[in-house]
Amino acid sequence: MEEQRLCDSEYRFMQIVWEHAPVGSGELVRLCREELGWKKSTTYTVIKKLSEKGYIANENAQVSVQIPREEVQARESNYFVERTFAGSLPGFLAAFLGRKRISEEEARKLKELIDAHRREG
Repeated sequence: MEEQRLCDSEYRFMQIVWEHAPVGSGELVRLCREELGWKKSTTYTVIKKLSEKGYIANENAQVSVQIPREEVQARESNYFVERTFAGSLPGFLAAFLGRKRISEEEARKLKELIDAHRREG
């Protein structure tokens, strides 16, 4: 599947699907009305569009996830870092942290992540 990004409204919709899937399309209409203020037709349009993109499946009025949240978050994060910081992870972290202080626990967790993903050589 060609990698396609989600627009903001599609991502908000997927947050609901990830939280509730598998979910009946009627229930999804209700959830989108309550959480996003969408009309029934809008929800069904987005179901169709994201089914075509391969993010969800809609079979027998049941909507299920085809691409996990973590995979979409990784794609979106990579795209953001590439576009905004020319792929520089240190540049991203410096901008993200700004003048914030982090706890010893947060620093330890970040170091563990870095160590786990460090390239050999």
